[in-house]
Amino acid sequence: VTPPAGFTNYIGFTSLAATSLGSTDYFILRQKIEGYNTADLNFGSASAKTVTLSFQVYSSLTGTFGGAITNSAENRCYPFSYTISSANTWEQKSITIAGDTTGTWLTTNGTGIELSIGLGVGTTYSGTAGAWTGSTNVSVTGAVNVAGTNGATFYITGVQLEVGSSATGFEYRLYNQELGACQRYYFRLTGTQAFGNGFALDSTNYMTIVTFPTTMRSAPTALE
Repeated sequence: VTPPAGFTNYIGFTSLAATSLGSTDYFILRQKIEGYNTADLNFGSASAKTVTLSFQVYSSLTGTFGGAITNSAENRCYPFSYTISSANTWEQKSITIAGDTTGTWLTTNGTGIELSIGLGVGTTYSGTAGAWTGSTNVSVTGAVNVAGTNGATFYITGVQLEVGSSATGFEYRLYNQELGACQRYYFRLTGTQAFGNGFALDSTNYMTIVTFPTTMRSAPTALE
């Protein structure tokens, strides 16, 4: 589909079959946010800050949809709901969430917050919207099941989670800034980049020096 004004990309899903959900089944889009990037929210304390989630969404289905934000242990969660009113039309959504004053929220290079967007979630992982709970929920009870309709589509873009009780305009960052942020988690060397300047240790082993483009989140694992 054509992205909304101001955007050139989105992430989209198409259901390839009408899937009936078991109680423990779930289809979700999930983003894990590093604890260093959420430490200022002070979740888990009396000074926890209010945050606002905003995004633009487009679906062939209408009705009440759901999602949640959770901690890394997934024992603190806030299910939220939003409504898509018109099929196949980009709509702007905004959800304001009071910060959680209890629970354990990592402020390290582990997962600080998990954001889940439900695409079809069984009853075990669905809860009541609008309140913090100690259970593991990734959507709300009665939300639309995108996976339940053959050919159903769901698209989302412009996702932003920020401090405050109202959504601000989407923060556009320079390409090199965004690339560097992504390379903190993964980057790939190809061709001569993968070997660089080095020498053969024997008939099967080669030693080389790799220069990382940025500081990695954790010690990397090399894959062939």
